[in-house]
Amino acid sequence: MVVWAVLAVIAGVIGIIGSVVPGLPGPPIGWVGLLCAYLGHGLNGAGDPMSRTFLLVWLAITIVVSVLDYVVPSWLTRVTGGHKAASVGAIVGLFAGMIIPPVGMIVGSLIGAFVAEFLVENRGIWASAKASLGAFLGFMLGTGLKLICSGVMFYYIIVYL
Repeated sequence: MVVWAVLAVIAGVIGIIGSVVPGLPGPPIGWVGLLCAYLGHGLNGAGDPMSRTFLLVWLAITIVVSVLDYVVPSWLTRVTGGHKAASVGAIVGLFAGMIIPPVGMIVGSLIGAFVAEFLVENRGIWASAKASLGAFLGFMLGTGLKLICSGVMFYYIIVYL
C-alpha cells in the first residue's frame, strides 16, 4: 500500500512537471498517479475509497485535454492568419529557449513563430507578429489546460492517500 502511495505521488509530481516541459505527457502521467492511488485502495478524508467511475471520468478528461493540447495551438495560429510554419517555428523556438527556462521558452516560442512566418512564408512584419502571437497563445492555452488538469489530479492523489 505504501508503494502505491509513493508511486502515485511521484507520478503526480511528474505529471505537473510534464505539463510545462515539452515532450513529457503531463496529464497521462498524472492519471497514472490516480490509478496508483486507486490500486493502493486510498481513502479520502471521509473514509470513502476512490470509485472506478471517478477514475474513468478523469481518464476521459485526460484524453480530452491531451487532444486539445494538439488542436488548440494550430487552430489559434490559423485564426490569427498564421501557417504551419509559424507552429513549427514556435516549437523550434521553444526547444531552443529551454536553455533559459521559463523566459527563454516563452520568448523562443514567440521569436521562432515570427521568424518562420516571416522567412518561410514571406509575410510582412505585422502579419508575422500576429501569427506568432496566435501560435504563442495556443501554446500557453494548451499548457494551461494541462497544468490545471494535472494539478487537480495531484490534489485528488493527495486526498485519496
